[in-house]
Amino acid sequence: MIEPAVFVLLVGSVTGALTAAVALLSGLVFGHLSAAEVGLTALEAVLFALLSPLAVGVVAGVYLLSIRIFVGKVASFREVYRMAAYTFGAMILAWTPLVGAFVTAYALMVLMGIGIRLVYRTSSLTAVVTVLAGFVPVAVALIWLRLTTAGLASL
Repeated sequence: MIEPAVFVLLVGSVTGALTAAVALLSGLVFGHLSAAEVGLTALEAVLFALLSPLAVGVVAGVYLLSIRIFVGKVASFREVYRMAAYTFGAMILAWTPLVGAFVTAYALMVLMGIGIRLVYRTSSLTAVVTVLAGFVPVAVALIWLRLTTAGLASL
């Protein structure tokens, strides 16, 4: 599990740095850039990078539960973590304004669906149901996290 975790850490580092650069550039363009905002943005980028392997582990756990319910006891956490880690590679584009939500949905639905379909040799319908059952709680958690952090940032 070291290789997928390192991959996630690298993708998270690049994504965090690019996201921070876009945030700082937009703050500079619109004239709302302060030293505190620069520090907070840098902290967010570092936390995103460092917590990415843990977040992928949570996503893998949710998808593992979904796979075990709809496909059977054919998967281990290690396999699903590897699959989730490599689909996390699509997040390298999440820093792009207005594209991040689509990239997240693409990674969590399309790429995970292809992985489940091919690795566990399921039917397309089973893969779709399995992916949707895993996607919904993860998406709700991500929306909640985004709203919570937006509320904290406005304080």
